[in-house]
Amino acid sequence: MTLRIDVMTIFPQIITDYCDATILGRARARSIFDLHVHDLREQASDVHRSVDDTPFGGGAGMVMRVEPIVNTVRAQPDMARPIIALTPSGRVFTQGDAQRLAALEGFTLLCGRYEGIDQRALDLVVDEEISLGDFVLAGGELAALCVIEAVVRLQPDALGNNDSIIEESFSNGLLEYPHFTKPAEFEGHEVPPVLRSGDHGRIARWRLAQSILRTQSRRPDLMARRGGLSAKELAEVKEFDQIIVPDPNG
Repeated sequence: MTLRIDVMTIFPQIITDYCDATILGRARARSIFDLHVHDLREQASDVHRSVDDTPFGGGAGMVMRVEPIVNTVRAQPDMARPIIALTPSGRVFTQGDAQRLAALEGFTLLCGRYEGIDQRALDLVVDEEISLGDFVLAGGELAALCVIEAVVRLQPDALGNNDSIIEESFSNGLLEYPHFTKPAEFEGHEVPPVLRSGDHGRIARWRLAQSILRTQSRRPDLMARRGGLSAKELAEVKEFDQIIVPDPNG
């Protein structure tokens, strides 16, 4: 099954140019996903193809108008659902969301611009809102591309090596372990000996230990969210004494 992704934007070339490049371009060429980009200006009602106007109640900036958005959706009866708006006030996008969207037949992304989107458009045609994080971009196109890439790379054969999506950050609630390649030594910095030992069991345990250490030091919120470490994980990494084991008595 080919994943269908629709994107509504006033800058369609930004989306198409990026999606024709790198991993997305190769995945699209192999029909792993099907991209449909809709220019919101095509559904504008005036000669200037305006998609924005001043906000009711006053204030700085412009607001995306309701008509071009709603009319674009209504003009595309086969547009993929759910329709997701990329807005600063949306729920923060996570790897779990990427996995959820990757399991669907398709979805649509609405790229915001200016000061925001007329709330009526969100109420009438949008199913959910997501955000990349607690910061503001000039528009939703970059956020849409991040979502597309995060989802498409989870599709079977999109990466060429399906194991790549298993051992990476967030796949098991932990940050990914550090990577090394040739040369074995660079300016006095050596690749950890365990990675050159040929002992694949110990290498796997070392990588798990490094993932745990990184998560404990950099993202304690992730560690708390996953409920700490399991007994099996602690048993696997007991030979590496850097692991911080929480005191059960507080």
